[in-house]
Amino acid sequence: MESCNCIEPQWPADDLLMKYQYISDFFIALAYFSIPLELIYFVKKSAVFPYRWVLVQFGAFIVLCGATHLINLWTFTIHTKTVAIVMTIAKVLTAVVSCATALMLVHIIPDLLSVKTRELFLKNKAAELDREMGLIRTQEETGRHVRMLTHEIRSTLDRHTILKTTLVELGRTLGLEECALWMPTRTGLELQLSYTLRQQNPVGYTVPINLPVINQVFSSNRAIKISSNCPVARLRPHASKYMPGAVVAIRVPLLHLSNFQIYDWPEVSTRSYALMVLMLPSDSARQWHVHELELVEVVADQVAVALSHAAILEESMRARDQLMEQNVALDMARREAETAIHARNDFLAVMNHEMRTPMHAIIALSSLLQETDMTAEQRLMVETILKSSNLLATLINDVLDLSQLEDGSLQLEIAKFNLHSLFREVLNLIKPIACVKKLSLTLHFASDLPVYAIGDEKRLMQTLLNVVGNAVKFSKEGSISITAFVAKPESFRDTRFPDFLPVPSDSHFYLRVQVKDSGSGVNPQDIPKLFTKFAQNQSLATKNPIGSGLGLAICRRFVNLMEGHIWIESEGIGKGCTVTFIVKLGIPDRSNEFKLPYIPKALVNHASPNFSGLKVLVMDDNGVSRTTTKGLLIHLGCDVTTAGSSEECLRVVSPEHKVVFMDVCTGLDGYELAVRILEKFMKRQDRPLIVALTGNTNKLTKENCMRAGVNGLVLKPVSVEKMKVVLTELLERRFVFETI
Repeated sequence: MESCNCIEPQWPADDLLMKYQYISDFFIALAYFSIPLELIYFVKKSAVFPYRWVLVQFGAFIVLCGATHLINLWTFTIHTKTVAIVMTIAKVLTAVVSCATALMLVHIIPDLLSVKTRELFLKNKAAELDREMGLIRTQEETGRHVRMLTHEIRSTLDRHTILKTTLVELGRTLGLEECALWMPTRTGLELQLSYTLRQQNPVGYTVPINLPVINQVFSSNRAIKISSNCPVARLRPHASKYMPGAVVAIRVPLLHLSNFQIYDWPEVSTRSYALMVLMLPSDSARQWHVHELELVEVVADQVAVALSHAAILEESMRARDQLMEQNVALDMARREAETAIHARNDFLAVMNHEMRTPMHAIIALSSLLQETDMTAEQRLMVETILKSSNLLATLINDVLDLSQLEDGSLQLEIAKFNLHSLFREVLNLIKPIACVKKLSLTLHFASDLPVYAIGDEKRLMQTLLNVVGNAVKFSKEGSISITAFVAKPESFRDTRFPDFLPVPSDSHFYLRVQVKDSGSGVNPQDIPKLFTKFAQNQSLATKNPIGSGLGLAICRRFVNLMEGHIWIESEGIGKGCTVTFIVKLGIPDRSNEFKLPYIPKALVNHASPNFSGLKVLVMDDNGVSRTTTKGLLIHLGCDVTTAGSSEECLRVVSPEHKVVFMDVCTGLDGYELAVRILEKFMKRQDRPLIVALTGNTNKLTKENCMRAGVNGLVLKPVSVEKMKVVLTELLERRFVFETI
């Protein structure tokens, strides 16, 4: 068996192939050697790459690969064993480094993939941030437009300007083709096209308010996209060439709207809405964006606020105008009232003086006539004249007091007085009339009633006289009791008088007076009428019509001035009645309790002074009054000289005249006369006592008299008894001022 040589015989080298391999190995080696240089440059320049050692290892692998290809150049020809050894070592190192690099890549590839994931995450976050920045920029742009629109809208408080400005600014900001405002009609059943952006005048077109699309918009506070074919969106004819633009609608609350009319706009109440319709251009595919809708919603709210402010301003201006008109009317009424009051006061002042002058003559002459010898029939007639005259004088006083009470000019004269003596004096004045009618008159003081009090003595006496006088007047038989006591705090809680709320104090007390009679009584339903001016008990008016009808009306005013209350109680006709009143009085200091002694006038009346030879000068420009006063003084035994003018009085008066009676009119002549009389006599002992006779009941008369140095003031008319009291007090105290 022949042996086989399995080794293929070596074929001779092809020079061309060898040349190509040689050239390729050279360029491969060159490339392998250049790549590590580039990696070294990359590692040097990169400061954040986390796998530098991997790059170093990879560079070594490439260098070794390049070295094997370089060494391989020497293997194409006959070479030595050294070249073969070097070639072997290079390949072994290349194998080791390549395997290590492959294993390392298996380890780091997952890390590299996670880095890629994070990179993608960061890219997504960056995209989200870009979108948020875009939204922020959009919101800033929207806010800028809102501020601009708000400034334009609120730059005026005129309703029509607000609405027109809103449409214009929205159209300019959003690039609208049309913008319109629908307002509710007067009936509230329709919406009327009232304002449009492109048309100068409203078309007056109306649509029913109960349309589904309108209800949908009114039920939401957001901007709602609506169809361009709905009635409220048909704002202009559509061109067939283009599709209509997108339309939105939003409600505009009409807050506190009243008297708001524009082109016959109605008065509408709260909870009413207007409808604003906005349309994008029809020649584009533009749609409404979210920020644009938000802008529309904000502007609608701002318009509602601006309209409410305008409504409030209009209301305030209307109220101001009405208030100014009312103030003008009130001022005119006040001036007219003041003019009427002044005219009335002037009239009353003149009438007071002119009426008291003849009354002075009647009463004085009647009292003089009463002192003469007369038959019983004549005396009865004279007494009737005196009673009628005194009643007329009381009526004059009541009318003047009521006039002052009504215009508020009457002021209380607060002073200390003897409370017990006041009641006894009233009792002494009423007793003669009660005795004639055979009425029993009793007075009872409570043990805790103070003797002295502080208040208006005259007004309290006048009130008590009126009440007791009425009890005597309307009682034919039986008794009349007067009870005075201090009102207790628990008695103030009377449910019948809820408005009367007295406040107890240590510095004052409340006097309660009850006057009970057994007279004709009053119907309970007629009681409120008794406090009306010139009103009388109708059941008694025909039987006994005597009375002025002013007494109780004045009593109520006086009691109210003294912070009190007055009322009447009666069970009916024939069962009598009880009049009760409460007044507030001050409590005087006990240390000063007896410094002002009270001398009752009744005691003075019983005195029998002697005025014989007393030289008196009477000055009165009225002849009747002058003669009457002279007659009174002569009857009392005085030596009387008369004067008809101020000049005559100054010429006649002498140190021998101890008293000068002079009439004081509404002017200043009387006061000037008093001053000149006092200036005429330098020595005090030579000066006469000057007494003013006046018909004026105002406080100014008393102040003028005291300022002029007058010693006394007496109110006309004057009777014999009154003149006697005046002269007695004047000579004893050198001072006598009748309470006015």
